Amino acid sequence: MLRRTFLHSAAGLTGLAATVSPAMALVEININKGNVEPLPIAVTDFIAGGDLGQKITDVIAADLKRSGLFAPVSKQAFIEKISNPDQPPRFEDWKVINAQALVTGRVAQEGGRLRAEFRLWDTFAGQQMTGQQFYTQPENWRRVAHIIADAIYERITGEKGYFDTRIVYVAESGPKTARKRQLAIMDQDGANARALTNANELVLTPRFSPSRQEITYMSFEGQQPRVYLLQLETGQREVVGNFPGMTFAPRFSPDGQRVIMSLQQEGNANIYTMDLRSRTTTRLTSTAAIDTAPSYSPDGTQIVFESDRGGRQQLYVMSADGSGQNRISFGDGSYSTPVWSPRGDLIAFTKQSGGKFSIGVMKTDGSGERILTSGFHNEGPTWAPNGRVLMFFRQNAGAGGPQLYSIDLTGYNEQQIPTNGFASDPAWSPLLE
Repeated sequence: MLRRTFLHSAAGLTGLAATVSPAMALVEININKGNVEPLPIAVTDFIAGGDLGQKITDVIAADLKRSGLFAPVSKQAFIEKISNPDQPPRFEDWKVINAQALVTGRVAQEGGRLRAEFRLWDTFAGQQMTGQQFYTQPENWRRVAHIIADAIYERITGEKGYFDTRIVYVAESGPKTARKRQLAIMDQDGANARALTNANELVLTPRFSPSRQEITYMSFEGQQPRVYLLQLETGQREVVGNFPGMTFAPRFSPDGQRVIMSLQQEGNANIYTMDLRSRTTTRLTSTAAIDTAPSYSPDGTQIVFESDRGGRQQLYVMSADGSGQNRISFGDGSYSTPVWSPRGDLIAFTKQSGGKFSIGVMKTDGSGERILTSGFHNEGPTWAPNGRVLMFFRQNAGAGGPQLYSIDLTGYNEQQIPTNGFASDPAWSPLLE
């Protein structure tokens, strides 16, 4: 369990500084204007016994920097040494090094629990923007750091962060001709990785529920293709069904009560939904083509999927009941693995054209197509819960195996995600509770 409270400004404000309107503060980032210049921010070591304070601030600074929206100022440039985070800092000392925002805090052990607190300051306006305090178990210190980074991100950008999240993926090991694949999970920055399944059990395409810490995935345990439902908090696993003709695991509906999937029969494949409580299925498409890789819109009213009914793989959108099937992709090449953004405004996809595999996005009517990154083999985009960042896997020419990468919607901030060995098929969790 993790409990949080808000800290009032030490400057004696009558309310939280976080309630100040953006127009009154100098520090804000307009993330809707395209390529954004990173905001200089100083993250000071939290006052603490031992090195825990520095570890927490290092994680915060790394999260903010990795977003591409923040540029942490080097600690060697700091003039003021913060000794009391309850008091306003000497703002002039931070303005002179161009730190437009400042983070201070402390961490302490109290009765077997960890207490961590932080304050975010606008150095040019000379005021506190927000402050929070957390109580949790000591082993949760990294998660506290991610939550603080999310709070800073949200206060300055006006949108939810994505740092307190996890990634489920397929961890790959062994030679290419005898590759072993097991399910694994890690924090979004690659920390705390652990296996979820046995390496002797071939697994494919994990999918996160948008509403809880629950996943579906395909497994060929006992040489039989089955879809499993796995509760991550309890480890409880149940079989959703046996689906010999399935090549992708199902995706959840936005409320987590249904899954949508493609089932192959007699050379063609059609899209079905399944109610997870009754296990009843409903058929949505009926063609002689291969309709696959369906994904719900966040409001559950529409579905995007790929189909070769026009001769090659293209993207189509239909209503949740299967009506109104319309093609939306018309560029050169083939389109696959569509995923609807959590914001509802974009659809991410894999595109194969000109001997390259690209990750791109388009509006939900197919307009505004943008390629974010291209290479020898890029595939399998998954959205961060705030709809601003994508993760995917890449296989470089001549490389031993795939690796995970992230890229934001500007296409400029691409980064490799560290994993133990090869990794593919990432799936991004919702924000943790």
